[in-house]
Amino acid sequence: MRQVLTLLLLASLLLSGASRAEIVVVASNRSGPIELTREQAEKLYLGRSVTLGDGTPISLVDLPNGTLRDDFYLKLTGKNPAQIQAYWSHLVFTGRALPPREAASVAEARQWLGNTPNLIGYLDRTDLTSNMRILIRLP
Repeated sequence: MRQVLTLLLLASLLLSGASRAEIVVVASNRSGPIELTREQAEKLYLGRSVTLGDGTPISLVDLPNGTLRDDFYLKLTGKNPAQIQAYWSHLVFTGRALPPREAASVAEARQWLGNTPNLIGYLDRTDLTSNMRILIRLP
């Protein structure tokens, strides 16, 4: 019995690790040449910047609330969902910035990202389409 429990625990650990998303920051192939560092992405997603280093204006898309969005912000900024919510509430209240446009679903975000130049967003690597390119991988 103990061996069976050990095997079940090991299997669940392996499966949970395999199911973890590889989050990628992407843009449309229709966008001009976009070079984005992790630090620039963090500034964009924290409302500290609205342009790339070369001055190109950028729009952002957010996924609906949930695990992938939470993982993205935690990996990129080190902030948990409550911290991100409080952070953006403060920026909006003080009029300093507006949060990224939120897609209603991953499918909608995927459509926007594939068709809209200079729009940056994040997806699970498995959700990429041929009309997008990866700018950053978040381990």
